Amino acid sequence: MRTGRTIAFAIFALAAGSACAQNTRPFNDLKIRAEAGDKTAARQIAEAYYLGKGVDRDFKLAAHWYEKLAKQGDVRAQTYLGLMYARGYGVEKIMPLAIKWLNLAAIQRDPGAQYSLSTLYFIGEGVPQNFPESARLRKEAASRGHVQAQADLGRMYSEGKGVEKDLHQAYYWLAVAAEQGDDTAPVDLKRISADMTGEQIREADTQAREWMAKAKKTWK
Repeated sequence: MRTGRTIAFAIFALAAGSACAQNTRPFNDLKIRAEAGDKTAARQIAEAYYLGKGVDRDFKLAAHWYEKLAKQGDVRAQTYLGLMYARGYGVEKIMPLAIKWLNLAAIQRDPGAQYSLSTLYFIGEGVPQNFPESARLRKEAASRGHVQAQADLGRMYSEGKGVEKDLHQAYYWLAVAAEQGDDTAPVDLKRISADMTGEQIREADTQAREWMAKAKKTWK
């Protein structure tokens, strides 16, 4: 199975979707507010340092602010911090701490944390390799719209890795991922469809479109 999704990629993919407001608010003002306990400002500071927006990229300072937020129960910060510990970005690479923070966020249903943990279980980094647990976590993340989890879950179903082999489920999840723009899913769909009937493909496509229709309503 080609995961094509490392933790190193996941952390940048996660960060890419975040917006930082320092372009409209003076950075020093944000720092003052953050130091005073404003969580929104602290999050913007962390993201600014992580992405290098408006300031020089500084993973160490990003980790500092994410840890402050994570200790206050901020789920997204827990995910970021866990990923940073998993790859040693701004902090020493310490897998037990990575697992700790990712677990905390995953328990609170953060799809990014669930997907990252699933990847660690899949490759056996920081935890014993466990395909069923990887599949379980990917199902959780996939059901919450995580595109990479959807595509990888589809591949697991296509190979029977961690789950019973099921081409219908494989096609369904890959079709959902493709609907959301995953550029690798169409290749796998073509491969899987070769072993499916036209009726099976139409049924899976219909279910994927229905999933997207429901998801879009929740996104509005």
